[in-house]
Amino acid sequence: MLCSRIRTALSARLDGEELPPGITTRRLDGHLAACQDCRRWNAQAHALTAGLDRATTPPADDPAADALLARLRAAAALPGPVSPGAADTGGKRAG
Repeated sequence: MLCSRIRTALSARLDGEELPPGITTRRLDGHLAACQDCRRWNAQAHALTAGLDRATTPPADDPAADALLARLRAAAALPGPVSPGAADTGGKRAG
């Protein structure tokens, strides 16, 4: 079996999708047991997915992040550049 087909199946499994036609879980696991390159590829795909999950999950109850987001939202509503101390001046623009 071609490694490219196995990697497509591994990607589908990682994403929670159905395996491609002609590839069973048993066949996929058997190939992984025998192919170091595909095991390495699978480990890298898992690491990448975990990293993306961490990067896209907002921190829970982070007051500093909440304050920054509030400042950015307020700044987006006003024309002109934001001064570095705008958060301390009630969101007023530099002028």
